[in-house]
Amino acid sequence: MSTQGPRLSALVVAHNEEAQLADCLERLRPADEIVVVLDKCTDRSRDIALTFTDRIVEGAWELEGPRRNAGLDACSGDWVLEVDADERVPAELMAEIGRTIAQAPPGIFLVPFDNFIGARRVRYGWGASWGVSAAPRLSARGAKRWGDQRIHPSLEMKGPVGRLTTPIDHYVDADISDMIKRLDRYTTARARDLRASGKVGSLANNLRRAVSRFFKCFIGRKGYREGHYGFLIALFAALFPLLSYFKARLEKE
Repeated sequence: MSTQGPRLSALVVAHNEEAQLADCLERLRPADEIVVVLDKCTDRSRDIALTFTDRIVEGAWELEGPRRNAGLDACSGDWVLEVDADERVPAELMAEIGRTIAQAPPGIFLVPFDNFIGARRVRYGWGASWGVSAAPRLSARGAKRWGDQRIHPSLEMKGPVGRLTTPIDHYVDADISDMIKRLDRYTTARARDLRASGKVGSLANNLRRAVSRFFKCFIGRKGYREGHYGFLIALFAALFPLLSYFKARLEKE
């Protein structure tokens, strides 16, 4: 991508993603550097990654934030594009990134998402810990640092924040069963964070949050425009704080 301008590193963090890693990395070839972080991988992810790059970081991290920070530290480019294995970066976005970093001051750029459930693009309703419509994925080196939470870690960001226009294709869930499995994983991780913080909260407060999140996703974020899918997104967003609370209260590590 660089002809003498700023260099771009593409960073992918993966755990047993042999089914989709190659397709993800193929879209990142225009970057000046591809870095792959392999977390406790027991499948063919390493062999697949080696066909695209020799910049591989392997390890076993308990928390998402330190794992992502290890990837950021391994990147040598002036800018870093963070991509998950279930995401695809179109050529138009790579071109927009090239034009942007050629003239932008060091900082952060939000990148929009086109979210898919199976083959269905679902544009409305995302949010409240259940998917996003945009995220700060492009950052100047040193402008971004992840926190220590197990699920949805916090971000420390430096510099101005801009927004790109071309979306990443994000294949969030294959089907409703995948949505249920993701809810189970997310709430288990969130429950661990709640226990670790000592601030589990009350049932009444989490009931209020559940109702608020449902209406925010279904009405405020126009999930109703997606029909049944919009209702499901709002439902899972509402269940997230409740199930996290019950797991933190009733279950042990």
